[in-house]
Amino acid sequence: MKKVLFTATVDSHILHFHLPYLKMFKEKGYEVHVATNTDDTIPFCDVKHKVSFERSPFKINNLKAIKQMKKILLDNNFDIVHTHTPMGSVVTRLAYKKVRNKVNTRMIYTAHGFHFYKGAPLLNWLLFYPVEKYLSKYTDTLITINKEDFELAKRKFAKRCKDIQYVPGVGIDVNRFSINPSEKAKNDLRKQLNIKSDDFILTCVARLDYNKNQIFLIKVIEQLEKNYNGVKLLLVGPDEINGFYQKYVKEKGIKNVEFLGRREDVPILLSITDVVVSASLREGLPVNIIEAFAAGKPVVALNCRGMKDLIENGENGFIVSNSNEMVEKILFLKNNKEYTNNISSNNKRKSINYSIDAIMN
Repeated sequence: MKKVLFTATVDSHILHFHLPYLKMFKEKGYEVHVATNTDDTIPFCDVKHKVSFERSPFKINNLKAIKQMKKILLDNNFDIVHTHTPMGSVVTRLAYKKVRNKVNTRMIYTAHGFHFYKGAPLLNWLLFYPVEKYLSKYTDTLITINKEDFELAKRKFAKRCKDIQYVPGVGIDVNRFSINPSEKAKNDLRKQLNIKSDDFILTCVARLDYNKNQIFLIKVIEQLEKNYNGVKLLLVGPDEINGFYQKYVKEKGIKNVEFLGRREDVPILLSITDVVVSASLREGLPVNIIEAFAAGKPVVALNCRGMKDLIENGENGFIVSNSNEMVEKILFLKNNKEYTNNISSNNKRKSINYSIDAIMN
């Protein structure tokens, strides 16, 4: 029986992004293995391996993880290994380097956004670029998910990795977001969230952390509150920085920001949303923006790598450079309903290009 192994630092990465691919391999007759640093149950997984991956490159456990991965690769002689996440892929490929002459394995690595890119801090280039260049030699197929990374990889790694591909993202279930809930369901949700029927709703779906940069969006609301009533910001996602943003909101007395935490009802939340917003400093190809497209919502996003692959100014939203521009575009969309309706149609059509079926092909 053929075997495939998916590796990632944490189970949540596999659970959020790769279950359709595990299912596909299983249906094609593969024995499906998964290796992460935790031991959650993974659907469509036949064999689960626990490996001591650490997110930080400076943790000694990663040396232990290389030994563990080396044994897993030798014991199973996989036909395909598909590796993900920064340290998961570093450890997996270092182990592969040690055993590649003893196994008949194709090593596929999907880079979900290089840490080095145009405008990235010099430290990122000094730390991450040499590692990726070195490991590209032990990568049979390198998949990039945005055009900037694809062009960079072709320029910098083509002599070491002979197969560099561009695949736009991991794919989403478009039908999940193309819902049309009843007015009663939407009104019930508004009531639950203390939202008035005429409030203009901005939503950001992303974990709360410094890279996702929600402080920028909070300051946009702070700016809007001075002159406009009824614009609310919903921040949806788990808090990974110990209440930093909540403390800021409380200290500044900002009223129109709601922290909703992790939610399982994002499609219906998007149905009551007027504009999806993002202020990320770094993205690969942002899933939350593609989900906004599938829900037919316009997007206003801070300029960063990955956003430019998705957003065409004026066609399906706007890319901005500062908070004043974001305020301006939000108010423009608030006051131009017909224009917003055109964007909605454009985005629903565009989302099909990023559906799980399209990406799986």
